[in-house]
Parts: sequence; structure tokens; C-alpha cells
Amino acid sequence: MDMKVSAGDVLAVVGSNGSGKSTLLRILAGLSQPTSGSVSGRPPHIGYVPDRFTAHDRISAISYLTHMGRIRGLSASVARTRGNHLLERLSLVGGRDASLRTLSKGNAQKVALAQALLVQPDLLVLDEPWSGLDASAHRVLAEFIDEVAAQGGAVVFTDHREAISETHASGVYVISDGRVILHGGRHAGGRASVVELVLTVPPTGVMPVEVTWSALPGVVDSARRGGDVVLRVAREHSDAVLLTALQHRWSVAGLTGTVGEHDHRFDVRRAAR
Repeated sequence: MDMKVSAGDVLAVVGSNGSGKSTLLRILAGLSQPTSGSVSGRPPHIGYVPDRFTAHDRISAISYLTHMGRIRGLSASVARTRGNHLLERLSLVGGRDASLRTLSKGNAQKVALAQALLVQPDLLVLDEPWSGLDASAHRVLAEFIDEVAAQGGAVVFTDHREAISETHASGVYVISDGRVILHGGRHAGGRASVVELVLTVPPTGVMPVEVTWSALPGVVDSARRGGDVVLRVAREHSDAVLLTALQHRWSVAGLTGTVGEHDHRFDVRRAAR
């Protein structure tokens, strides 16, 4: 295999279960050594989020982040301030003083993301980082990725959904039959655009049919917001998802289009079914 990661890259690594994605990311992060060959040019500041963040300790989220910050060379006050800022952006349920052992999978993932960003990373390695996160945290994670790349860092992530890779990556490496191959790629400024679609029960009171939204092509993530369903969809698939929603008797409460760092809002209130 031959893989190159450059400053400013946002790269996705895709492949079937057991193909070696997590192992490759651990090698990139310096946590595992290749059985042969070498890794050169690994930067000094690496942020790493594993595919599973074990959070069974009694320690609070902010105490954990303060401790991790001190390990990475920050003063206690700087680490605590930085940790508080990251947890606020991620909207940690239970607050900064919640103990790690009480956190849900999604909220534990938020703490894992925060620890990876305590020190501005030159390389941010994310293994299935969207897993379990709520819709608002998905958006914040996308902001973190853009910020790292904009400041000259590189980001490498894995996800099993093609829509995620299409939306967030400037290049894609595919692991297949023991080989790692660069599959296409585009400049980060040309990333696929995403729309946020808010679906609601129609005003007629007719109950819509439930749909497994995450299974639809192009759906990056889905979440419940009260009685509404919030979807983030790759723009090229948005018409098909809208059609599916209307066919299942959902009404469209709102539609927001995002292209790069610019938002384009469209008010689609009480759209006809």
C-alpha cells in the first residue's frame, strides 16, 4: 500500500468490515506499527478518536479533559477552558460535570472528539466519528473538520456510508483485497453540498408512515426533534428523498441548503403533500 496525507487534506478511508480501516488509522496515528514498510513525516500534534470510546470512569467530563490537556502539555487552566469551550459547542447532555460512566454512546463520543481537539491537531484521525452523534453535533463535527483543514491540518476519517464520504472528503482511499487505492478525489472547495430537510406531521392530522431514513441513498444523518424528523442529505439525492417523504405522507417544514461554508435558506413552510 502507498498512502499520502498532505496539509489541508480531508480524506475518507472506505472499505468493507474487516478490511483494515481501523488498523490503517491506528498506524497513521502512531498507535500501531506496520509489519513492514515505514511511516514518514508524521506531525507532532495528532488528535485521535477511536471507533469505540470506553467511558466507564467516575471522573467528570471536564476533569477528564483537563487531565488529558495536561498530559498534552497544557496548563490546567488552559486545558479546562479549552475543554469547556469544546463541550459547549458540542452541547454535551448532562453538562461538563457529568461523570463519564453516565454518558450515552453519543455523548461519550462528544467527549472523545473534545479530547482530540484540546491541542490544535496537525493531523486529526477519526474512526467512525459520526456514530451515535445527534444532528446538531454532526454539524459541529463538520465545522471542526473544516477548521482543522483551514488551519493547515489534515483530517483522515472512516465511515461506512458513502454519502458521508461524498459530503465531507476531498479525496477517498478505498481498501480492497489488501490494497489501499486512491479513488478519485476533489478539491475541498468542491465538496458535495448538503441540504437539511425538516419533516413534520401534516396539518391535516393524518399520521405519516415511518421510514428508515438512514437507509435512503444520500442521507448523511437523521434525528428526531420533537415530533419532527431532521435529515441531512447530499444535494444530488435530495429530490429523491423529498419524493419519498411526500409519498409517505410527511409534510416539509423547512429546507436549508449548505454549500461549502455558505448557507442558503429556503422557507418551505407547510408544503403541499
